[in-house]
Amino acid sequence: GLERGAKNQFSTFSNFITTINQKKEGAGNRSPPTQLVIPNIKNVRDLPPICLDVRQKQRVSVDTLPQELKAPIPPQPSLPIRTKTVKDFQDDVEKAKSSGDWKAIHDFYSTSFDSFLEINAAFKKDANFPFNTIEDSGINAKFVNVVYDALLNTPQDVQKSVLKGIINGLLQEWKGPRTKDDLRAYCILLQNPQFSNTSTYVIYAHLLRQIAALTEADHHFLVHWSKKIAQRRFKQLVDRLLQFISLRLFPAKPEEFPPMMKCTWWIPSATKVLALFNAANSLSSPSIISYTDFYNSTLDHIDLMEEYHNWQCYGNSHRFSFCQYPFIISIAAKKVIIQRDSEQQMISIARQSLVDKVSRRQKPDMNMLFLNVKVRRTHLVSDSLDELARKRADLKKKLKVTFVGEAGLDMGGLTKEWFLLLIRQIFHPDYGMFTYHKDSHCHWFSSFKCDNYSEFRLVGALMGLAVYNSITLDIRFPPCCYKKLLSPPIVPCDHNTLVGICDVTLEDLIQVMPELAHGLSELLAYEGNVEEDFYSTFQVFQEEFGVIKSYNLKPNGEKIPVTNQNRKEYVQLYVDFLLNKSIYKQFAAFYYGFHSVCASYALLLLRPEEVEILVCGSPELDMSALQRSTQYEGYQKTDLTIRYFWDVVLGFSLDLQKKLLHFATGSDRVPVGGMADLNFKISKSETSTNWLPVAHTCFNQLCLPPYKNKKELKQKLIIGISNAEGFGLE
Repeated sequence: GLERGAKNQFSTFSNFITTINQKKEGAGNRSPPTQLVIPNIKNVRDLPPICLDVRQKQRVSVDTLPQELKAPIPPQPSLPIRTKTVKDFQDDVEKAKSSGDWKAIHDFYSTSFDSFLEINAAFKKDANFPFNTIEDSGINAKFVNVVYDALLNTPQDVQKSVLKGIINGLLQEWKGPRTKDDLRAYCILLQNPQFSNTSTYVIYAHLLRQIAALTEADHHFLVHWSKKIAQRRFKQLVDRLLQFISLRLFPAKPEEFPPMMKCTWWIPSATKVLALFNAANSLSSPSIISYTDFYNSTLDHIDLMEEYHNWQCYGNSHRFSFCQYPFIISIAAKKVIIQRDSEQQMISIARQSLVDKVSRRQKPDMNMLFLNVKVRRTHLVSDSLDELARKRADLKKKLKVTFVGEAGLDMGGLTKEWFLLLIRQIFHPDYGMFTYHKDSHCHWFSSFKCDNYSEFRLVGALMGLAVYNSITLDIRFPPCCYKKLLSPPIVPCDHNTLVGICDVTLEDLIQVMPELAHGLSELLAYEGNVEEDFYSTFQVFQEEFGVIKSYNLKPNGEKIPVTNQNRKEYVQLYVDFLLNKSIYKQFAAFYYGFHSVCASYALLLLRPEEVEILVCGSPELDMSALQRSTQYEGYQKTDLTIRYFWDVVLGFSLDLQKKLLHFATGSDRVPVGGMADLNFKISKSETSTNWLPVAHTCFNQLCLPPYKNKKELKQKLIIGISNAEGFGLE
């Protein structure tokens, strides 16, 4: 980055603008580069904000700028001819390094970044070709990368000349819509590595503000051009924007930046530009980087509920809220929002129950503050179904479970046991509600028709209760299930509106029925005569209770042959039938069950993948984190048995580590808050060392006998976790 010190004090912004606007002397008689490049941020006069909300597309008018900040209007000549190649530039750099004479490099940088016109002249593939399509930005990406990679290793006057040119370009008066050359210049400037340094943030902020204020059509081009940026550099751009937002929120040295009240547009501008990269990432298949790379963990430390309430009250109006851009909010922060929102709903409903009771002059009962579920173990599903149906108005209260005929208070263990037992029973193949696909290791809804779909509603309500009460479920649904669950994320007021229907593709089917999806892929790729060789029609067959039934994919489908011309339509209709139409009533009941508990605007913040993590936990295991957060009962963490245990577990394969987690907690996934949220405990078992370890999954507790050596502990532990199906209830 740029060196800072007493000998490199920076001038005020207005003085620097004066320097920019002075006519240049001849290139051969260049005076030493000015030291007055980066503004003294404390003395900066900010350009006026575009608008209260960066999403309103307005261009900066030069008439709104103070007189001293107006730059002269340059003529609009055609692009200058620049012939320097990547090899020429690299040769010049090597010569400068060996000779110490950086004049040629200084001239190149100061000229190339002097204006948007010069940026295009230097980095456009062909100066005479317009490159007006979204497919090709016309940017010589290799040259841009080489020039930027070399920049931070050049002398300070070279780096300052680049920033000087950027400010010159940003202060240019704009008349009419931006050209594609302007968009190209913005795309190139965003990649400047100098903007990782906080001393350049004022310049960076103005660049982001101008990009954020472009029209939707211009953003459309920038999004598609950004898809072509290499993965590593794309990630660097995203990280730079996230860092800018974080340091503006929580500056390490507040004196480095203007007061927040004078630059309230910094964060909205940066977030809007980040949204363009998120859009580019979402449009790419596969995505360039993970959606989690857009999370800004700094936001975990701000008042999230204020952000959420602002968003609820003002929606997408003038008032900025991070909830307008949920991709930047981490799953941990979203969980906090959902939990607090659900707690507020719980409190509100409990308070209303209390008021109703008092108004009728009845004695208040503490049980009225909870959703009390009483079930018999022998009639678990039917009792649970009856209780949840009867107490539908109480679903948003805190859950408490009682097993009839058993003494015990529900401190969380009984609730978790109820979920575990109920899920295991409902998803058992003999129950017939769900089909387990071995190839994909997931469950899918049975397409069998029935008179009552209330049990599917029960499963949806169970998932909602799990999210609402922060319980992780051992459920294996494919990703498209959660996509359907958010279609739409808010239950429509019109009950005739279809729910749980979403666009599905062959990629979605692969995650459920990979073998069938593979067959359909081969049909699409078949080079022969599809009609003659496959002899198929737009009709499919399914077995239901031993009877083969046929279904038309379109009207008169049994009479329409599948051909080379219409096979894509056939595959799309087949996938839609399997994942949407054939299970509509089952999934609609499931959808309404889930939303009967989790109805909240907070669901609008979630991606389908995030709903899955909230329900089932994360598959990412960190056993070292589990070791750090484990509690002990009867043992000390320095005891020999405990040291043996962690030596063995940390040396396990991922598969064995998952089996251990499943054995001890009932699920091989980790809660959103990480291993610490498991509250994992190892207790000393006062039994013979011939016994295997025992787990109490309701309490995430492992009972470990004091084995005498590591070999014996490893042997017994592997046997225990590998043969742990079913419950041994005392």
